[in-house]
Amino acid sequence: MIYKPHDYQKYATEFILSHPVAAVILQMGLGKTVCTLDAIEQLMYDRFEVRKVLVIAPLRVAKVTWSDEIKKWDNLSHLRFSIAVGSEKERVEALKKDADIYIINRENVQWLVEKSKIPFEFDMVVIDELSSFKNWNSKRVKAFMKVRPRVKRVVGLTGTPSPNGMMDLFAQFKCLDMGLRLGRLITQYRNCYFIPDKMNGQIVYSYKLRPGAEKQIYDKISDITISMKAMDHLNMPELIENRYPVYMDEDETALYDEMRKDLILTYKDDEVITAANAAALSGKLCQMANGAVYSEAGEAVLIHDRKLEALEDIIEAAQSPILLCYWFKHDLERIEKKLKELKVSFARIVTEDSIRSWNKGKVQVGLIHPASAGHGLNLQQGGNTIVWYGLTWSLELYQQTNARLWRQGQSSKTVVVQHIVTAGTIDEDILDALTSKDASQNRLINAVKARIGERNESRGDVCKVS
Repeated sequence: MIYKPHDYQKYATEFILSHPVAAVILQMGLGKTVCTLDAIEQLMYDRFEVRKVLVIAPLRVAKVTWSDEIKKWDNLSHLRFSIAVGSEKERVEALKKDADIYIINRENVQWLVEKSKIPFEFDMVVIDELSSFKNWNSKRVKAFMKVRPRVKRVVGLTGTPSPNGMMDLFAQFKCLDMGLRLGRLITQYRNCYFIPDKMNGQIVYSYKLRPGAEKQIYDKISDITISMKAMDHLNMPELIENRYPVYMDEDETALYDEMRKDLILTYKDDEVITAANAAALSGKLCQMANGAVYSEAGEAVLIHDRKLEALEDIIEAAQSPILLCYWFKHDLERIEKKLKELKVSFARIVTEDSIRSWNKGKVQVGLIHPASAGHGLNLQQGGNTIVWYGLTWSLELYQQTNARLWRQGQSSKTVVVQHIVTAGTIDEDILDALTSKDASQNRLINAVKARIGERNESRGDVCKVS
């Protein structure tokens, strides 16, 4: 296929070409992979500036997306690639092959650097989904920083740069510029731009931005960062988001309230379900809102079927296939049992065959787990409706999953995102939190948004870092 880039794609490619260190924030569906490959091809075969490129990506994206894009476009088809996933033997063999681009999943970064015994001779590295490098203390970040000084060019790609707030940016940009803009140490970054928020004595549980710090951070990173939204550059379908409320009865509500207040739920006379801390409690409440909860013995204890009843109504009213997002294993088991009772065709969207079946319209309900299918899958040909049976606190997974349908190539004029929400439960809190995080992230994206044909190269210098 002949590659005919949009103006924004040309701009993104030129930005990568002109910036040895580049953070490219392209919203889902804008084609950040092909933009980057176009730049790699030019750097390698026109400018002779790089000879060996490493792409670090989520596993499914590493296995499928990058190779598919190379094979899809005429201008990229001569690029030689090697996919280093699978067993250790398979990864070593892939890394020893003669290729232009080596693609590895992010979980194996530490192995590559510290254990593979393969010389790290890559002069360009692309980190696909840079936000997965947001934990400054993670093994993958520490391993990558050991070899970062050897790399001439680094590109970070993401659609969700700060899914949980501005603290997430530190490690990501350190991987890119080795701490030049936001500091080399997390304590520098915190002291410069944040103040303690929630505390217990000397223990700080969370931080909040200092007044004016958000703009200072944007100014610091603006010279190496571009951001583009799909709505600014594509004729995107209308996105319609709805809440489908369901209501527990008095007895079911009483069970939920008992868990929430006492962190313990009694069932079967003297047997109990406990939540040891706030995080565990959140998980238990999410399960109960969905209709079942795991006991201490690992048994799924039924609370209600309200969401399953709502799902039946949604399926009956649907005019096209539904992409159904679940979270817990017992959710999946109960959903599959319900779909079998309704004699509805369904499939878990986990393999290449299942993806193809979905896109061909052969599946009435596609079951998808956000953590395993949130990035890189093109599912827009199979339908235009997403139903969230179980919600996630992760804005990144939430947005990325919705973008499987709400993206370039969607033939429908509308994409509907339906949330089945149990009223009066943690479901409502999660949706509110996602909305709040989205607003914060949009401020970042808007602050560094690319203006095609116009570039502001100003840098802030409010807080000195070294």
